Amino acid sequence: MPTTPTPTHTFRVWIPDAPAVHLAIYNENPTGPSSPHKKIPMQKAEDLVHRPDRYGWWEATVENVGHGTFYGFIVEKNKYGVEVPLPDPRAPWLPVGVHGPSRVIDHGEFKWSDQNWRGLPLAGSLIYELHVGTFTEEGNFDAIIDKLDYLSDLGVDAIELLPVNSFPGRWNWGYDGVGLYAPQESYGGPTALKRLINACHLRGIGVIMDVVYNHLGPDGNYLECFGPYFSTKSNSWGSSVNLDTAGANEVRSFFIDNALMWLRDYHIDGLRLDAVHALVDTNAIHFLEELQHRVRDLGASLRKPLFLIAESDLNDPKMITSVEAGGYGLDAQWADDVHHSLHATLSGERQGYYGDFGSLRVLAKALTKGFVHDGEWSSFRKRNHGRAIPENVPGSRLVVFLQDHDQIGNRAIGDRITDTISPGLHRIGAALLLTSPYTPMLFQGEEFAASTPFQFFTDHNKELGEAVKKGRRAEFAEHGWNSEDVPDPQDSETFKRSKLDWKEVGKEGRHRESLEWYKKLIMLRRTVPEFSRQDNVGALEARFDEKKKWFVLYRGDLNGKVAVVVNFGKEKQVIPVCERGEKDGHDNDEGIQSVLLASWQPDW
Repeated sequence: MPTTPTPTHTFRVWIPDAPAVHLAIYNENPTGPSSPHKKIPMQKAEDLVHRPDRYGWWEATVENVGHGTFYGFIVEKNKYGVEVPLPDPRAPWLPVGVHGPSRVIDHGEFKWSDQNWRGLPLAGSLIYELHVGTFTEEGNFDAIIDKLDYLSDLGVDAIELLPVNSFPGRWNWGYDGVGLYAPQESYGGPTALKRLINACHLRGIGVIMDVVYNHLGPDGNYLECFGPYFSTKSNSWGSSVNLDTAGANEVRSFFIDNALMWLRDYHIDGLRLDAVHALVDTNAIHFLEELQHRVRDLGASLRKPLFLIAESDLNDPKMITSVEAGGYGLDAQWADDVHHSLHATLSGERQGYYGDFGSLRVLAKALTKGFVHDGEWSSFRKRNHGRAIPENVPGSRLVVFLQDHDQIGNRAIGDRITDTISPGLHRIGAALLLTSPYTPMLFQGEEFAASTPFQFFTDHNKELGEAVKKGRRAEFAEHGWNSEDVPDPQDSETFKRSKLDWKEVGKEGRHRESLEWYKKLIMLRRTVPEFSRQDNVGALEARFDEKKKWFVLYRGDLNGKVAVVVNFGKEKQVIPVCERGEKDGHDNDEGIQSVLLASWQPDW
């Protein structure tokens, strides 16, 4: 009779300076810190395979272990003198939390049924940003599946998940993640995430993952016990990741392999790269360019489009310029200037970085050029900032939004723009967003004018949590807020208040009317050729009158144009669709075939 082969698994870890490393294996399901069942000495990989490029890697092949095995690494003489087993930096599963043992996962165990899904082109898509913990009452991956029919009916092409990598505690925005390879257990863990993605693809919805490669959170970050993952350089969150000094090759691979894992093993369609301006890299081939090359090659192998979207504060078109033309070749980048222009014009706010925004002239520039700060003076930064986007760049390479997690959650009380502007102004903002030539993104609940806030919340240990609370309140006190009015991030009620109230979707009045307006705009975007076309940045035109407060955005070409006519004023007025006003863009008064109207009062 044939015998069943004994299961084996090879454990690998990069620890270049350790004198010795042991693999810790657990034979039970630990619920917290516990002693391992056995300790196995690991061997240096370069001694095993005689390859210098494996320098610093340790290996151990063990029989009778595999999917589900708990393990850790004991690193002799590590930087912080930790003597207990440490979680694997590449742990694919952290069911006990970021301080507990890692767990082996066999990705072949999950049975996918999305074989007919051939990927999602970013151009022409509508993105819907959501936070797993607050999108539903249950706050997990499986609960999102129940809302997919709603999102499909709305017209969403792809959901964008705020970071779901493992973070400390029960709730967090996700940007304090430390287990970059392991989906958060309180959301359902690896298998539940795969169920969600599979369900999305079966409904024709793509999935974008928000990933953070510029820093790790402070709680549960053991990387420095393993190797030189951080450099002496710094960014807004502390030490920069090491992309260009000794040991950088393996650090770069750590992050690039992570990106490829999400795209390959979890069938993710694209990645949103958090704050890439904080990636400090002086190499001739920048980290972003290398990442783009690797993702492109994976897409060719999988025979599906994969894409990368950068969040960048630099206003630098190099992000989305092809490698052949000297850029990084990313597929898109966020354009915060469009948000700032819309927000300041609609709300009247001018504090902080909104100081240069709010006029119709600036709004016209944002909606036709993408960047407002394209080399001109920034009063917030007190210097010139940015660079103009070349006129031959497709507008779809800019992801734009009226609301997002940062622009709501980084306000003192996490209030939405719909809390402070009229329903008519909200309709104007939605109309300009969804008829723009860019790739639009909605934030959860925006479409039905959700009344729930999205506040900053954490579940850190007591010491770190207190420091975060004091720091946040002190920051807003400097801007005139009473510190006691700023929600405590550590209070569980702050997290609970941020959950969407789905009963609002069917409520008469503003919620229902807002949802219907968004549905109509999304349908127009899909069915009107002038709205669905891929206009280059240099082919756009807008006209306006600052005194009378009217604004017209034109879409189309010589064969036909659509005018999006907006009345920001509080009185009815006649707006000259074809007559000349102040303008930004090219002249062409002929061929106006249809008009979309939005005004301060919805019933005008």
